[in-house]
Amino acid sequence: MISRIILAGLLLIALTSCSDDEDDGIGQVELSYSFNAGAEGWVGGFADYPVGEEEAYELTFDEAMLPAPLDETEGAIKLSGTNMSDDLFMYMKTGVSDLEPNTTYYVSFTVEFASNVPDDQVGVGGSPGESVYIKAGATTTEPLPEEDNMGYYRMNIDKGNQSQGGMDMLVLGDFSNDTDQEVYTLKTVSNSEPFTVTSDADGNVWLIVGTDSGFEATTTIYYNELRVVFDAL
Repeated sequence: MISRIILAGLLLIALTSCSDDEDDGIGQVELSYSFNAGAEGWVGGFADYPVGEEEAYELTFDEAMLPAPLDETEGAIKLSGTNMSDDLFMYMKTGVSDLEPNTTYYVSFTVEFASNVPDDQVGVGGSPGESVYIKAGATTTEPLPEEDNMGYYRMNIDKGNQSQGGMDMLVLGDFSNDTDQEVYTLKTVSNSEPFTVTSDADGNVWLIVGTDSGFEATTTIYYNELRVVFDAL
């Protein structure tokens, strides 16, 4: 009788443990980056500009702190470039390796960045705020710039072009700071439409976040926090 009672108790504990695991969200992976400890594995890149013109375009990827009047003790990633081609793409990427193999996920992106561009501004080629589009995506192909037959760097993934998303990236919002002040302000954007990616045979994907610009001058963005949630289908 005692052994039966013990066996029943162990079975109840096992069933309870299984139930708790399901409640905790099996198949979900959440990643957060605050950049207070550096780049946290993210590296920068640029595309849609002529090969060899990096210096003229003033392309910059740096670990930084948030600019004043924001909290200057908070880490950030700074990307900057001067768009002279009417189509500069500035991005950062990182690999993710802890997903289930060959599994399709819904992906949710939340990006917080600092901008000093007020709403409804006019600029060369387009607005410095509303014509600079924030994009995010995920792909099993490592995002890389490749030289085309016209001597320009183009991305090897489908990021879309400016206001249009592509198979591998979607538009989250724009670079305007949602105020009427030319002062650095934190802004958060996220995807309102579903995005899916299927991991490779080893459970890997690449994350990419960037700006696709139609504004023909300098854009400097500080990425403060990123949050990415993978939900297995």
